Amino acid sequence: MHKFSETMVGKSLQEFANLRTVVMCGLLAALAIILGYTTSINIGPYIKIGFSGIPNRVVDFLFGPVVGGIFGGVLDLLKFIIKPDGTFFPGFTFDAMLGGVIYGSFLYKKPVKVWRVAAACFLVKVIVNCGFNTLWISMLAGKAFMVLLPARIIRNAVMFPIDTIIYFMILKAIEQNVKPMLTKQ
Repeated sequence: MHKFSETMVGKSLQEFANLRTVVMCGLLAALAIILGYTTSINIGPYIKIGFSGIPNRVVDFLFGPVVGGIFGGVLDLLKFIIKPDGTFFPGFTFDAMLGGVIYGSFLYKKPVKVWRVAAACFLVKVIVNCGFNTLWISMLAGKAFMVLLPARIIRNAVMFPIDTIIYFMILKAIEQNVKPMLTKQ
């Protein structure tokens, strides 16, 4: 039986002991906040397209599902504190954390492959974006889940290949150029 510290979760948890991890998370959080306020496009009241998720995917890849989940949750809270956008709802924080856990589980300590990025992206779009996120919006807006779902499915279907390509290219560059610098002691 493996020791806990040798599991993916254990290794990801150990990343917090490294100062480089904390510094990199801080820098990527700042970048995510900037991207969130400068590159987001709202299409109607329930659909938002933006690039602020890119730093989250970098954290998920570099530091794993534990750090990715915590990073996503803390960043969601921080964004709300800095610039509240509507009512705070913990379901969205849960979604941010779950997305980090899913991406981190697929990408952490593994070579960047298109199929791996696509699989993680697909699961997040189906479970988190179309499932939980639509449920939360339905609850908050008082609109039927099935009324909101078609537009959210279309948005996620359109964004799936785009996000997969963007995440793959960025993570491949991070794998080749940044990751070796972080692993040096």
